[in-house]
Amino acid sequence: MQGRDPAHFQFALADAGDPPDPQTHAWREDLADVALAGKVISPHYAAPVARTLSKASPLTKEADASAEVICQLGEGATFALLDSRGDWAWGYGGEDRLVGYVPVSVLA
Repeated sequence: MQGRDPAHFQFALADAGDPPDPQTHAWREDLADVALAGKVISPHYAAPVARTLSKASPLTKEADASAEVICQLGEGATFALLDSRGDWAWGYGGEDRLVGYVPVSVLA
């Protein structure tokens, strides 16, 4: 395609539609669950690692103890870990697979 101005080329996702709900589908600006590959664009995808809560813990919207609580996860609940930084783990848990943060200290 010699001689064509690259500005004339446009790329779009086929049937992109609305992105999945980030409250029930683990994706954020920098990382997404590998199950969402092809549904969301992310610079990195991670396979969830199953963890069990050693004690009950709130699942929060942000990595902060004072953040809004999404739900309470009970002792023994499964948490699908996608990322951990410092004292916080990001992933999803509970029967509804809600996405949020839990303290790393509660993961067995």
